[in-house]
Amino acid sequence: MVAYSQEVELDSVDQKILQILQNDGRLTNAELAKQVHLSPPAVHARVKRLEQKGVIARYVALVDRQKVGYDNLCFVEFSLQLHRYEQIQNILDKVTSWPEVLECHNVTGEYDYVLKVAVKNTQSLEHFISKKMIPLEGVAKVHTTLVLKEVKATTAINILDD
Repeated sequence: MVAYSQEVELDSVDQKILQILQNDGRLTNAELAKQVHLSPPAVHARVKRLEQKGVIARYVALVDRQKVGYDNLCFVEFSLQLHRYEQIQNILDKVTSWPEVLECHNVTGEYDYVLKVAVKNTQSLEHFISKKMIPLEGVAKVHTTLVLKEVKATTAINILDD
């Protein structure tokens, strides 16, 4: 089996720290220490180690897209005409630079890539598809799915052992 990433060993305290921080990244070190029943210096050292190992990649504010005017969430799948490295890299550099694109994934199946895209309205979506995606050199086929209702959206990964 090929390992694509080095897994970091996490004990039960590390797991609990990660679970708590995923739900509230603004907790003070003292509050976090209380919840995991350790001293603040011990918790601080653990969090720093998790950051240095890359387990904690970054801290962000999660913005409610609808409250800031981005009403349409879509998934845009596309296939490539050719699978040459330089052409793929050019396409990926372009699509990942667009502010509408929240995520880009290389997938299996009928399409090569799927984008998670947030736009203000259907006019913005039409502009994204017709002025950005379709003219992109090397793209063979584009398929768009508009999200009617977001049933579950989370960034939290279940860290705790079952």
